[in-house]
Amino acid sequence: MKIDEILGMMDGLLDKSTAVPFSNKRMIDAEQMREYIDSIRLNMPEEINKAKETEIEYKNIIANANREAEQIVRKAEERAKAMVAEEEIIKQAREVAKQELERAKNEADNTVAEARTLADQIVGAAKDNERKIKTALSATLEKTLTDAENTLQRACADVAKTKLAVERVGGKDIAE
Repeated sequence: MKIDEILGMMDGLLDKSTAVPFSNKRMIDAEQMREYIDSIRLNMPEEINKAKETEIEYKNIIANANREAEQIVRKAEERAKAMVAEEEIIKQAREVAKQELERAKNEADNTVAEARTLADQIVGAAKDNERKIKTALSATLEKTLTDAENTLQRACADVAKTKLAVERVGGKDIAE
């Protein structure tokens, strides 16, 4: 289950909650809210796992780029060795090998840079999403707990008033 779905269920729980008379507060099923919170905690590591997978992909891309660069260098060296018959051919072979090596290094550097940029973007997005979810969840939980505390305090005050009124009515009956 995705965190967005769980947050949606939490919204639904708040929408279905019973209104507290004479206030804008609502009473919610605390046990159900705890289940939703536990579900979020269980689903939170998915974002972290995605970031780890991205890091693994990043390392694989770099390893593949290095292997490809080595193959290109080897091919260039093989081509150079094949042209060692005469001095001019040797000069040409060295120049070609040098150019191929430079091209291979440039390609490898570009591939590595692109892989790092992509990995950084993916990791950054995952971290931003995790931060946003934690902030939203924290704010929602703080508000819910504050509302619950206020409702409980009002309910206790109402019980005390009702008890006092009953005692007064009971006292009048006894005196009469």
